Amino acid sequence: MSRRHMGSGIDEFLKTEGIFEEAQAQAVKEVVAWQLAEAMKKKKISKNRMAALLKTSRTQVDRLLSAKHDITLSSLQRAAAIVGRRVTIELV
Repeated sequence: MSRRHMGSGIDEFLKTEGIFEEAQAQAVKEVVAWQLAEAMKKKKISKNRMAALLKTSRTQVDRLLSAKHDITLSSLQRAAAIVGRRVTIELV
């Protein structure tokens, strides 16, 4: 197979396009939303129940589970605690 048309990788492509940081942030939000949803399923906590436990609305829970919205760290920490998880952040 000829490597003539192969690039250096997706990260380099995104950096060249000037959207690496945006794409990385979106990916992180999607993974965190997925992890929270999976933890809720494992604990058998519905969105309505999560809203009650967080003392918020079902709409807010939908926002927590959507990668389209920015959420606060404190909201994420509270939701994580309810499902028996914790949030860790690392600068690399």
